[in-house]
Amino acid sequence: NQQGTHLADKKRVGKAVILAAGRGTRMGSLTGDVPKPMLQVDGKPILQHIIEGIQEAGIRQFHIINGYKADTIEAYFQDGHELGVDLTYTNQVIQDGTGKAPELARDFVAADPFLLTYGDILVKAETYRQALQRFASGNFVAVVTAGEGEEVTKGGFLIFDDQFCLDTLIEKPTAEELLALRQSGRFKDGDSVWYNAGIYVFQPSLFDYTRQLEKSARGEYELTDAITAMCAAGHTVAGQKIQSSGVDVRDPEVLRSLRRAKTD
Repeated sequence: NQQGTHLADKKRVGKAVILAAGRGTRMGSLTGDVPKPMLQVDGKPILQHIIEGIQEAGIRQFHIINGYKADTIEAYFQDGHELGVDLTYTNQVIQDGTGKAPELARDFVAADPFLLTYGDILVKAETYRQALQRFASGNFVAVVTAGEGEEVTKGGFLIFDDQFCLDTLIEKPTAEELLALRQSGRFKDGDSVWYNAGIYVFQPSLFDYTRQLEKSARGEYELTDAITAMCAAGHTVAGQKIQSSGVDVRDPEVLRSLRRAKTD
């Protein structure tokens, strides 16, 4: 029926936004000439691995938010035709956090759902496919991917309900915050520890929440604050487990270990 077709269209994701504006200061001299997403793993840039993985999941339209050494990225990928995709760009002049960066892709997104990822997270192509399938499986405003078993105080700590939908998201929780969660019974010893893996699927209504963001204690606009606001407004944010092989290429040692793994 027409209504069913309309609902299916609302869940069909054909666009991806990649946040690739940062220099990657923890990389030191490695990013003196190129931005971190252009560092090579297995003979090609991290960013190319990401584009090709998302392309395998059926997405052909990409928008890259670049900043540091933007010309390096644009000269390499151009309009994406050599990879069989359609690539456009926006330059993020002011680096003020992950919360405002997606807004630079508003015209590209228009009224469509989209996948969002960072330009330094390497996962298997099936991860993108699984996130898109989860998004299509219910009436969700967003999907957040979750890895299991990392130290929660270093990133986004996620607590899910029994339907694996998001209950709580705390960015770099303090010991006091973790204690409060235990005392409330929302997090118990023996529960799985889930951390934010940084790959999302959003309805365009995300921008209703990023627009209202205020700077966090770190002095930045945080995407995770927008997701928390979505939940507080009564929307359902689904979780999707990812395999532990997902890698945030955050520092030179991670990059070295990836390159070693490819040559061993």
